[in-house]
Amino acid sequence: MVIFTQNIFAMIEAVIFDMDGLLIDSEPFWREAEITIFKKQGISLSEDDCRGTTGMRVDEVVNYWSGIYPEANLPVNEVVGSIMREVTRLVETKGTSLPGVMPLLEKLKNSQISVALASASSYSLINAVLKKLEIAGFFQVVQSAEHMEYGKPHPQVFLEAAKRLKVAPERCLVFEDSVYGVIAGKAAKMKVVAVPDGENFDKKVYCIADFKLNSLEQFDETLFASAGFDGKIRDDLKK
Repeated sequence: MVIFTQNIFAMIEAVIFDMDGLLIDSEPFWREAEITIFKKQGISLSEDDCRGTTGMRVDEVVNYWSGIYPEANLPVNEVVGSIMREVTRLVETKGTSLPGVMPLLEKLKNSQISVALASASSYSLINAVLKKLEIAGFFQVVQSAEHMEYGKPHPQVFLEAAKRLKVAPERCLVFEDSVYGVIAGKAAKMKVVAVPDGENFDKKVYCIADFKLNSLEQFDETLFASAGFDGKIRDDLKK
């Protein structure tokens, strides 16, 4: 159950969500697509290989493996396009929201907190996910790192989302599932709630997050009073 008190909203003016692996269970789609497409290029990747690049922009993933296997002479743009098309197909046919997503988005909407989506994925995939889950109306800003100089773990995508919301980074709360995303959120000087999947939950690197949850279903902002979210809700955020 999502339980809300006024405490968290005293210091937070915006919430920024990652997308893949947080709002939609799409990380398995990425692994499936990468394994399939790279195999066609003569590169055999394992599930663990793909997990190691979770949170990276797809062109960065392809360039990474191109550096590891230079003999494959990867046609980077072609491979990127093939992976994106396959992930989009899987989202459109199999995509489902993860537990706790809809109650949290509904409550944030009712509380009038500004909400953004900041993803390393392309705008085309983001739009496919928003359409599939029917959640486009919950976000005032949708920001992709697709055309940015840096992807996560660089904080650029989060900082740009905050800028477009006209909210100081220190007043933003980020929800992230990947290690790279958590690093990016902290580098942006934002509060970060890590929501790793079960296989990654115990990784020590997540200790840099302000809080760690098994699922968005666990979200209860009374947990966050210790992070400085104390006081009364701002007048302009009251219902």
